[in-house]
Amino acid sequence: MSVARQVVVEADGGSRGNPGPAGYGAVVIDPATGEPLAEAAEYIGVATNNVAEYRGLIAGLSAAKALFPDAGDALRVHVRMDSKLVVEQMSGRWKIKHPDMKPLAARAAAILPPSSVTYEWIPRAQNKHADRLANEAMDAGRDGRTWEASASTAALDTPSARTASAPPPVQGPPGDQAAGAARARAALAAARGAAAPEGLFPMPGAQEPEPPAEAAPVTGSAAPAPEPSAEPSAAPDPEPSAARVVPAPDSSAARVVPAPEPSATPQTGWGSAPDLGAPATLVLLRHGETALTPQKRFSGSGGTDPELSATGHDQAERAAEHFAALGTVQEIVSSPLRRCRETAAAVAARLGLDVHVDEGLRETDFGAWEGLTFGEVRERHGDDLTAWLASPDAAPTGGGESFAEVAERVAAARDRIVARYAGRTVLLVTHVTPIKTLVRLALGAPPEALFRMELSAASISAVAYYGDGNASVRLLNDTSHLR
Repeated sequence: MSVARQVVVEADGGSRGNPGPAGYGAVVIDPATGEPLAEAAEYIGVATNNVAEYRGLIAGLSAAKALFPDAGDALRVHVRMDSKLVVEQMSGRWKIKHPDMKPLAARAAAILPPSSVTYEWIPRAQNKHADRLANEAMDAGRDGRTWEASASTAALDTPSARTASAPPPVQGPPGDQAAGAARARAALAAARGAAAPEGLFPMPGAQEPEPPAEAAPVTGSAAPAPEPSAEPSAAPDPEPSAARVVPAPDSSAARVVPAPEPSATPQTGWGSAPDLGAPATLVLLRHGETALTPQKRFSGSGGTDPELSATGHDQAERAAEHFAALGTVQEIVSSPLRRCRETAAAVAARLGLDVHVDEGLRETDFGAWEGLTFGEVRERHGDDLTAWLASPDAAPTGGGESFAEVAERVAAARDRIVARYAGRTVLLVTHVTPIKTLVRLALGAPPEALFRMELSAASISAVAYYGDGNASVRLLNDTSHLR
């Protein structure tokens, strides 16, 4: 009979841009001593934050299996990650919707028997070793190097006698990790002082809860655990004496793609910049009011798709008058939701333009929270709301979209539109989440910045995108046309 083996795997991944230059890190730990048994890290080129996190999980599980190839079903692996998305999806509690995530989740699930692996969410501060490995891999990729285990200092970020609790006993059907979820919620509450103060995390968008979405790091952090947005590889070297190093999985297939070197000192303004040509200017118009807007209810893409109210129609007409007087809008692109299409139609009728629909501009799917007020959600789904406010990877109750998923979708729509309408002024009629996300990304601000933006119904914002990749925020929440 095989002797039971227990190890802890800590994994992380990050993307500097989401998508952008990405990498992952993973470490296998002896739960009794806290000593690292294996490390893996890799720069994976341009990818999203979530892809990098899944790659880190795959590397960690593969390294654990390689350490004990003869353990068979006696191997028990307790995975600890600060990605709520990966933990919940791999535990079977959240659906895997994104097509890029499904094959990665399948690969991770096939490495070891499902009954051999348990998952636990941990705060980012407790995942420093894997976070450091991921950042080392991204730094190596940026410099055109391959990450080398012998040069890694990731283990120095954590005490050698760290406490790595032993994996909990496996019980119940695979994916039944209620105790782990409870620990995750407790950790969230402790890290955030039990509950977010009323004034610190106001309902994003304050009018119709269409929170700003984002999740992905745009700085050097491997896997941020930012405050809510509410609107979102290298092969290790031979084994050293203290920590056996296991080659990262699929290293032969991974290519190191150096990040482009900056061509010049970044400009701080456009006055002295070289001729970059006319930018693509996205004028961002939030739709007019619906019946849900003054009630401050969650109204996303998974609800009733309400029409504009009488007030909303009046706001749309005022916006149309404003754009007709300016005469600068050359194209109109709208979210597919009814309130946006009605707002866009009012403007298009005055300007004599067609309305193009882009699915990427739709509002967040708020799942079971659709139609509820913030207070009602807190009362009925308090734990889920706390998790949602604490991590961009957390999704609303009932299979809604996480901030990270929405931000990825919105960024892809932005790239399509900017490429299609280079040098033109395009009116985007959309929602709170997409608009705040576009502004946040243009500023290079952290996800929590979206809590500090006000966005009124039928308000106008604007961002210009230049040919060298720079963006300039020109306007935010202008409502002068409604007075």
